[in-house]
Amino acid sequence: MSVKDCSHHEEERQNLRRIFSGVLAFIILILFVIFLIFIILRPSKPHFVLQDVTVLAFNVSSINSLTTNIQVTVSSRNPNDRIGVYYEKMDIFATYRSQQITLPALLPTTYQGHGDVVVWSPFLYGNAAPVAPFLSDMLSQDLMAGQVLLNVKLDGRVRWKVGTWFSGRYHIHVNCPAYISTGGWRDGIGFGPTVKYQLVQSCTVDV
Repeated sequence: MSVKDCSHHEEERQNLRRIFSGVLAFIILILFVIFLIFIILRPSKPHFVLQDVTVLAFNVSSINSLTTNIQVTVSSRNPNDRIGVYYEKMDIFATYRSQQITLPALLPTTYQGHGDVVVWSPFLYGNAAPVAPFLSDMLSQDLMAGQVLLNVKLDGRVRWKVGTWFSGRYHIHVNCPAYISTGGWRDGIGFGPTVKYQLVQSCTVDV
């Protein structure tokens, strides 16, 4: 190979390096600008509200077990003006004194635009779910007192969207308290054995 050929190949390699460096610098610049915009905009957490709870069944089915059949309506509002929210792999379930009493229901993947409100109304089931003996005693006391505190919880992942850019996935946990009266229908709307409670209860959100 002649010296001329070697010089030609070296020049080609240098040109490729320049092109690669230029493309890499451009990509880094674009990512930096998007990141800077993301930091400046400072995405706020979505606002969740437990709108209502419809109780189809809630009773001690046997010793130390609880049967729960409820429908809940939960809404979420995106308070951001320029940032969208993607909800992914969102499970919703009910707990009593920190013990899960229904199976998790998977909510559909949802995109929430700027200032938009989304509403979910899943059914939550727990057939003869076992509860700890001390919880069974507490539940009996709550039922006799006429009021039970349930917690409707959501657990999943969110991603922020700025323009065409998507952030990484962040864990989101939502906790919605729901006071359910068990001594008649004084706080709910009855339809046969079904009682609907209008709550409009704000939820705590951790991201």
